[in-house]
Amino acid sequence: MNEQVQSELKKIFNSRFTTSESARANYARGEDTYDPVLSKAVVFPETNEEVSKILRLCNEHKIPVVPFGTGTSLEGNVVGNEKGITICLEKMNKILSVNVEDFDCRVQACVTKEQLNEYLREDGVFFPIDPGANAALGGMASTSASGTMAVKYGTMKTVISGLTVVLPNGDIIKTGGRTKKTSAGYNLTNLFIGSEGTLGIITEVHLRLSPIPESIMSAVCHFPALENAVQTAQQVIQYGIPIARIEMLNKDQMGISINYSKLKDIQAVPTLFFEFHGSESSNNENIKIVEEISKDNSGSSFKWAKDLEERNKIWRARWDVYYSVKALINNGRVYSTDVCVPISKITECVNYAEEQAEKFGVRAPMVGHMGDGNFHVILPFDPENKESYKKIKAFNDTLIRKALELNGTITGEHGVGLHKKEYLLEQHPDNIPVMKSIKRTLDPNNIMNPGKIFDLN
Repeated sequence: MNEQVQSELKKIFNSRFTTSESARANYARGEDTYDPVLSKAVVFPETNEEVSKILRLCNEHKIPVVPFGTGTSLEGNVVGNEKGITICLEKMNKILSVNVEDFDCRVQACVTKEQLNEYLREDGVFFPIDPGANAALGGMASTSASGTMAVKYGTMKTVISGLTVVLPNGDIIKTGGRTKKTSAGYNLTNLFIGSEGTLGIITEVHLRLSPIPESIMSAVCHFPALENAVQTAQQVIQYGIPIARIEMLNKDQMGISINYSKLKDIQAVPTLFFEFHGSESSNNENIKIVEEISKDNSGSSFKWAKDLEERNKIWRARWDVYYSVKALINNGRVYSTDVCVPISKITECVNYAEEQAEKFGVRAPMVGHMGDGNFHVILPFDPENKESYKKIKAFNDTLIRKALELNGTITGEHGVGLHKKEYLLEQHPDNIPVMKSIKRTLDPNNIMNPGKIFDLN
């Protein structure tokens, strides 16, 4: 970054532009396995127009830009660029409008899912997409995130009706709109969802909301073996039973979560977490069917979380699985796999993951979004131990290729980032040239998060 650019940014942003080492280190990576990479500077815009000014200036001088939200990404999506700047959007955290009658809202990029739902609490509506971490909604759009309730409410791609995006040349565009349907030209909204900041910076997100259900009922069910739990989940989905979420934790992860989250009266065995949304009568009807399916697969009686506090405690344990595994190793790191397969193949893929973990000698706590075929093996390792990481890498390679063999995907919800570039070439070799063509058209100087998703060469 040359002195002219630094001087201009300092003039515009004053204290919201910094080159201090501590600030640069703080925004150098997400929750991934990479060593931090410090950008030359960090800038904190508050408006679309300020983001536009930054990008126009950086594009003119061909300075790389890395967008940064809450830093919860897992694939190296927000690792800094030593020749560029990091644009941190944390000050763009305002809820701009809520239209309860139409079940939609518009928010700035760094509003988090928890912040939004707290704001909506009295309106009888909520934002249903739940990736676990309290991520920024712009980041969730950028990685096409989903999480625990995709089986009922879909993914970010499902609930986003429009975006405000600042292009590399500084132009501000608005895609989509508030209507439930449109056929007005190219679907530019979907172009930017999952683009990981490589085509522009998402600064605002227009979201569809859902009514808060009349009745919410959560339960835990234990199983003697992981296969029994996975088959139960598979059958629940295949029978078309409406359920909000159905999450799986294997034996190892349950033991870790019980200790970390101080859970009581819950066993360290393969477990399914169920949640039902609907009327009390419809929930009771669906629960009976799910209980029968669970019983047929040797499941235990359901342990119910009957009030909000109890439900939150159970689900908090589920949300904290990443950090519970991370706590096992002092100064350790964690890598979370992210394969997704068709529902009919989920039992085969999970069984394969367990077999391969034993073969490679890696500890393999596991959590799965069983309702949509997506699961994660959460692998702790010592970054100082090269052999430890080699084992993790070899296990992940094997699991990804199994998922592709089963017509699955290399990433269900974490994105590609730096880590999965080689696997993307395996999954979509024919698509990469088209992606590169789009990238070159919108970002001819390759300033937007360069090196992420694919290498432009």
